[in-house]
Amino acid sequence: MSTLINTEIKPFKTTAYHNGEFVDVSSEDLKGKWAVFVFYPADFTFVCPTELGDVADHYEQLQEMGVEVYSVSTDTHFTHKAWHDASDTIKKIKFPMLGDATGRISRNFEVMIEEEGLALRGTFIVNPEGVIKAAEINDLGIGRSAKDLVRRVQAAQYVATHDGEVCPASWQPGEETLSPSLDLVGKI
Repeated sequence: MSTLINTEIKPFKTTAYHNGEFVDVSSEDLKGKWAVFVFYPADFTFVCPTELGDVADHYEQLQEMGVEVYSVSTDTHFTHKAWHDASDTIKKIKFPMLGDATGRISRNFEVMIEEEGLALRGTFIVNPEGVIKAAEINDLGIGRSAKDLVRRVQAAQYVATHDGEVCPASWQPGEETLSPSLDLVGKI
């Protein structure tokens, strides 16, 4: 399996449901800011609203960190609006909900389940240059944690601005980082 880490996202253009409107979103719109893509299988399902509701609860914090969130499924933007109107959980969403009816974006991020026409649960952190810095891909029945997503974005942003430093497991802002060197080999 190849990895998307440190690759530039492929060009795309689609329509999203965002704050009561249909808006165009493209890969060009991402340049110059951090982005998170949250792929999920389908609207009007079971695990998906729990995940998107969790991200919605952390959206303000991510925005304060300079991050835009994009949820993506192979549904249309029309279906996203209908789900938004019908579900109290989904009504909390303030981030763009990208329609991917052709599956192009899902294929670009290598999360498309071709036989089903659905996306796996994939989360991707993209830096301001459009390069994927972190990826998490889960099977359909395994939900993700927005709290850990926030932590991973914080680590990605820290590493991007602190040359030569890395964040250890479960690192939180303010905690000690590591500077890889020969002195640390076998000492951790």
